[in-house]
Amino acid sequence: MSALGPRGWTAVLAATVVIAVGVPLLNLALPPGSALHLPDFYVSLLGKILCYAICALAIDLIWGYTGILSLGHGLFFALGGYGMGMYLMRQIGRDGQYKSEMPDFMVFLDWKEYPWHWALSDSLLAQLLLVLLVPGLIAFVFGYFAFRSRIKGVYFSIITQALTFAAMLLFFRNETGFGGNNGFTDFKRILGIPLDARMRVALCVLSGLVLIGFYLMSRAIVASKYGRVLQAIRDAETRVMFTGYDPVAYKLSIWTLSAVMCAVAGALYVPQVGIINPGEMSPAAGIEMAIWAAVGGRATLIGPIVGAFFVNGAKSWFTVAFPEFWLYFLGALFIAVTLFLPNGLIGLLRRKS
Repeated sequence: MSALGPRGWTAVLAATVVIAVGVPLLNLALPPGSALHLPDFYVSLLGKILCYAICALAIDLIWGYTGILSLGHGLFFALGGYGMGMYLMRQIGRDGQYKSEMPDFMVFLDWKEYPWHWALSDSLLAQLLLVLLVPGLIAFVFGYFAFRSRIKGVYFSIITQALTFAAMLLFFRNETGFGGNNGFTDFKRILGIPLDARMRVALCVLSGLVLIGFYLMSRAIVASKYGRVLQAIRDAETRVMFTGYDPVAYKLSIWTLSAVMCAVAGALYVPQVGIINPGEMSPAAGIEMAIWAAVGGRATLIGPIVGAFFVNGAKSWFTVAFPEFWLYFLGALFIAVTLFLPNGLIGLLRRKS
């Protein structure tokens, strides 16, 4: 952790104070008429982008430091979201449209009992464990066969995208028990506490603290011997094999950790946004995560976080001011960064300093 340095620790402390103290103070303590009041809309937007920043950080660990470009991490993000969404649907109780203990979509489909995979959905602790275990297990099994087969480069990226697309088609089916194309929505409470403005502030703060925790963990990883081996695999995997290291074990471990980080981000994302559907698994979602990392600057850790804030902040503004041009802007931004800013925004800032 000494690799962070005094300035780095000061920045981390400042970010923690802003998230844990500044956001609640500006939103809850100041009246809406105050010039410094932070509206509920921006609290929700901030919480959402903080979750995206966790995903960008996860992508940087595997792409920036290990050389594994995944275009399918939207799958793990969505699985974490569905894990939390199942619990939130059970929390609705009889407040749904059909006044039934079962979720509205199950009543509409005339289901008489919960599917087997909903057995633990009434327990927040159990669902949080599943948020970690299910995406982690899927990532481990997929990564084991892919890395043992020495699939890499563009072929690996295409396979991850195909996996995500196949999962999206599966979740679109009503009989899977995940709400079909509508997914889960109309959440009411969590742990019996209404999902009101105060709870959304708490979730935003929690998202920020989790992001900071993951950043510190990632910094410790890349500064360790384990992290140096990951970077050696990125630069010359064959040479690493000849020196006696097993690249498969290293790639598989960091790949699984990255997937779990995205799942945690998805679990934090859903109660703040209020909906989860198969669209979160779309191939475009995985591509956007890679764009956040590339725009901010790969192999920097802080760069992907900056990229997630920059791209999604611009998206929020463009989709309101120029909704028909947003995708053109995103494409132009990615091309410009590739051609003129190979080290991303962080590389530009460092060059100027």
